[in-house]
Amino acid sequence: MRFFNTAGPVNCQDHYCIPPLTRFNLPEILMLIKQKKYFVLHAPRQSGKTSCMLALRDYLNHEGRYQALYINVEIAQTARNNVGRGIKAILSQLAHESENLFSDPSPLENRASIFEENGEDAALGVALSLLCRDSTSPLVLIIDEIDSLIGDVLISVLRQIRAGYTKRPKLFPSSVILCGVRDIRDYRIHSEIEKEVITGGSAFNIKAESLRLGNFTKEETRTLLLEHTKETGQEIEEEAIKSVHLLTMDQPWLVNALAYEACFKIEDGIDRSLPITQSLVMEAKERLIQRRETHLDQLADKLKEERVRRVIEPILSGEGKPEIIPEDDIWYAEDLGLITTKGQLRISNPIYQEIIPRILTYST
Repeated sequence: MRFFNTAGPVNCQDHYCIPPLTRFNLPEILMLIKQKKYFVLHAPRQSGKTSCMLALRDYLNHEGRYQALYINVEIAQTARNNVGRGIKAILSQLAHESENLFSDPSPLENRASIFEENGEDAALGVALSLLCRDSTSPLVLIIDEIDSLIGDVLISVLRQIRAGYTKRPKLFPSSVILCGVRDIRDYRIHSEIEKEVITGGSAFNIKAESLRLGNFTKEETRTLLLEHTKETGQEIEEEAIKSVHLLTMDQPWLVNALAYEACFKIEDGIDRSLPITQSLVMEAKERLIQRRETHLDQLADKLKEERVRRVIEPILSGEGKPEIIPEDDIWYAEDLGLITTKGQLRISNPIYQEIIPRILTYST
């Protein structure tokens, strides 16, 4: 039996899912790739970014016009400002992921010597050039969790990609997609080496577009919930579907978490002869908030940031005016999924509206 997924990328064989390639404007992305553009796709945590990028990789490789390579660079986060450690970790990930794309031996089989011969400030660029040299088609590189990198490691990665830009597509990726929570314009990177703050725009000024992966639509939320009915025969009442939409405003993780709690954890919901009712959905909401699931804990962590508090506190108090909140801070809080600017400046959904004041006033 499939189920509602709340951890990691969606696999449509195991999970109820909205086909990932329908979540964004595929023709727009294909046009950017065709034009050899380097661009950003960003969205709040657990919105489906990785699922979409993996699906895009598979689509491009199946289509055959490009060779698409996906890497997740979160492995290098612990290197912090140690550029050597960070680049070695990324080279290892690059070599591992490229093994399936290239003939044996892989162009990066001797990645240790690539690092030793070229040093930490050029090794990544050289490795990408070697991959492109051996590629039978233009290479599309998808870098996930790019903003998990810290300080000089992030600066080095961005600058090495920028340095190779003029060599594309023969000796450098034809197109690069940077995927993370924030738009690159919001990067404020403290360099231990240069003893100053580097902005994302100055470190990576070759970005052509910045695309944002949105929440589900109201119809997608309904479709996802009714996948459960198709699979099990269990009815989900119309009022319950409406409540899921209103409580979550279609934030993907919240939709899946509420539905999983109601259908797979609450005793009355597990009984497939009983319908999923609005009261079950409300009970599921209370349980999620009480337990402070991982996603909600990450939310709590973001509230410690001064840039976030400058936006959230005036909204909660009702005393602040949007025009006096710094524009960059509003963008940042919206990129994190904490607020919405549609209609008016407000917390992005009723569950967050309920949990954010609890977190901020818990000790009191």
